[in-house]
Amino acid sequence: MAKNAVRTKRKEAREDVSDHAPSEADVRLGRRIRALRLELKLGITEVAQRAGISVGALSQIERGISSLRVRILWPLAAALGVEPHSLLADSHEDSDLYVVRSSARKEIPVRSEGMRKELLSPPGSVLTGLLVEVEPGGGTDASYSHAGHEFGLVKKGQVELTIDSVVYLLKAGDSFAFKSTLKHAFRNSGKERCEIVWINTTKSTETGNGE
Repeated sequence: MAKNAVRTKRKEAREDVSDHAPSEADVRLGRRIRALRLELKLGITEVAQRAGISVGALSQIERGISSLRVRILWPLAAALGVEPHSLLADSHEDSDLYVVRSSARKEIPVRSEGMRKELLSPPGSVLTGLLVEVEPGGGTDASYSHAGHEFGLVKKGQVELTIDSVVYLLKAGDSFAFKSTLKHAFRNSGKERCEIVWINTTKSTETGNGE
């Protein structure tokens, strides 16, 4: 009985994907699907169930070793909350698991006035890269701390960075690094917009950077 169930699952997995050898397009499609799934914080089992396919079939599609059948395209797109054509967009300019194009950056909501954050890191990254833009007079409302480490590079303007009660005035080209458990805050004390490339070892949903 158990052997029959295993054979049935294997058969279902084969039926969900096509038989021809995977191409570069298959690999890009698989990365795009996995990136979307991770961005939505969905497990592979959950997405497979929503799409009505086996976990093994979805795993093969994400890894680019199997091609996606047309009959699976629509339910899989629905499971990810996107239009089918967005999965099939065959372009090297698309962002995927490892790359974020400048035109595809996502803005992260912040509570502080005069500040804007864009996510630079792709879904597959263990680091969180941010482009933090601070208008003159803008900055964090108060000092804060959290788990992890961080590194930053001032690209434009100047920023007044406070780390563990010590104040540093940083200008374009200056960089910094510290443990995130230290109380820190920052504000733009200059007359022009400040831009900082800010990297955290925690995910954007776990850090108060720029809030």
